[in-house]
Amino acid sequence: MEVLNTMLRQIGAMNIMAISGGRKVVVDESTLRFPVSSGYHVEVEYKPALDLYSVRRVTIRKANGLPVRKIKGELTHLYADQVGEQAYQASCYKNVLFGVA
Repeated sequence: MEVLNTMLRQIGAMNIMAISGGRKVVVDESTLRFPVSSGYHVEVEYKPALDLYSVRRVTIRKANGLPVRKIKGELTHLYADQVGEQAYQASCYKNVLFGVA
């Protein structure tokens, strides 16, 4: 739980409000998911061994009654001071350049 609270502080309350209106889903002990709109979500994962973050833009749709998750963009190896801004950028799902090399 301490890791998740630290992640929330690193992302920032205002960024979380801008991304999802304050909604969040705990995926596991080091991953948070923020629902955006139109089936889009922002996932923030903390990798404690590296002390780095990953931010992903994903869509979750139902197919035959089962959820299908597709990654639409990803940035890895982010430092704590970068994670809030990149999570916000991932939430702007009409920005097609997120996570594109």
